[in-house]
Amino acid sequence: MIKQLKNFTLNLIAGANVAVVVLMLLVGYSDHLHPGSHPWMSCAGMVFPFAVLANLLFVPFWVFFSAKRLLIPIIGFALAYVPIHIYLPLHFGQEEAPPGALRIVSYNVAGYGGNFKYEHALDTIMGYFKRVQPDIVCTQEDMTSKWHNTQKRYAEVFAYNDTVHVSKPGSHLTNSVGLHTRFPILRRERIDYESKTNGSVAWFLLIEGDTVIVLNNHLENTHLSNKDRESYQKMLKGGVSRDTVKRETTLLIDKLGEAMVYRSRHADIIHQYVEDHRRYPIIVCGDFNDTPISYTRHAIAQGLTDCFVASGCGLGLSFNRKGFNFRIDHLMCSEHFTPYQCEIDAKIDVSDHYPLLCWLKMREKP
Repeated sequence: MIKQLKNFTLNLIAGANVAVVVLMLLVGYSDHLHPGSHPWMSCAGMVFPFAVLANLLFVPFWVFFSAKRLLIPIIGFALAYVPIHIYLPLHFGQEEAPPGALRIVSYNVAGYGGNFKYEHALDTIMGYFKRVQPDIVCTQEDMTSKWHNTQKRYAEVFAYNDTVHVSKPGSHLTNSVGLHTRFPILRRERIDYESKTNGSVAWFLLIEGDTVIVLNNHLENTHLSNKDRESYQKMLKGGVSRDTVKRETTLLIDKLGEAMVYRSRHADIIHQYVEDHRRYPIIVCGDFNDTPISYTRHAIAQGLTDCFVASGCGLGLSFNRKGFNFRIDHLMCSEHFTPYQCEIDAKIDVSDHYPLLCWLKMREKP
C-alpha cells in the first residue's frame, strides 16, 4: 500500500514536471508567434525565466527520490536550449577583442535625467564616454532641446555628432535618437513607420574606406503609467486581493500586448530595411523595449548576429527600474563583423537603462 502510494505521488509530481516542461517550451518559442495574431501569447516570453527556474527545482527532487525521472527536466532543458541560450548566454573566459576592433555603445540616456540622484547627469555621462573611449555611440532619448549645450559637450569627445527628433508634431512627449562617432557621417535615412514618439534612423558612416550602416532604434514603449507600474510591484509583493490581481493582470497584459503589436510592425520594417541593404556592413542597436524572448528581437535578429547572445555572459539586465529588470537593449551585426566581449555595464546608473557595450571586428574581405 505504501509503495503504491509512493508511486502514485511520484507519478503525480512527474506529470507536474512534464506540464512545466511543456509550458517552458511554449513560452520559450513564443517569439516565433506574430503579436498581430497572438497578442496575449506574445507576452509569454516575459515569464520564460520563471518556467526555467520551475523546471530546475525538480532536479534536486528527482536526484533524491527517483533518478530515472531526472530525465524529464534534463530532456526539457535540452529541448529548450535555443531560448535558454538566447536568454542566458554563458561565454566564460571570453577572447579579448583583436587590434582594430570597433568599440560600440548603445545607451538610452533618459533625457540626461533618468536617475535623479545625479544633479549633473550629462557631466557623468560625458565622463563615462571619455573613460570608455567608444568609436560609435548610439543614444536613445537624447533630448537635446532639454540641454542646449548637449551637442557642444559631445563635440568635446566625438568628431561627428548628429541627433534626430523622432517625435511626431503635436506629441506631448519628445524623443530623439543620436549618433556620436569618430568616423565621418556620409548621410542618414529615417526609417518610416507609424509611431508618435519613437523611431529609427540609419546613419551611413565611412569607416576605413567602407560604408557602414549604423541603425539606431527606439521602439514603441509599453505605455504603462506610474499607477500601472505601482500596481505591478504591489502584485509582486503579494499585497493585493485575488480579484485585484486578476483585474490588474488582464489590464497589464492588454497594454503589453498592444505595444507588442506596434513593435512587431516596426520590427518587420526594420528587418526589411536590413534585407534591402545587405550589400553594406550593418550594425543594428537600440532600446527595443522587448525582452530576449520576443517577436521583436527575433524578427530583427533574422540574418544578423545578436552580439550579446554570441559573446555575452549572464542575463544582461539593461533596464534597471525596480521590478522591471529585463534585457531590452540589444545590439546586432551583419556577417561582416565578429563580436567580442558584449556586456551590460551596470556600474553607471545615471539613467533607468545601463549602457550596452561591445567590440566588433570587421572581417577581412574574401
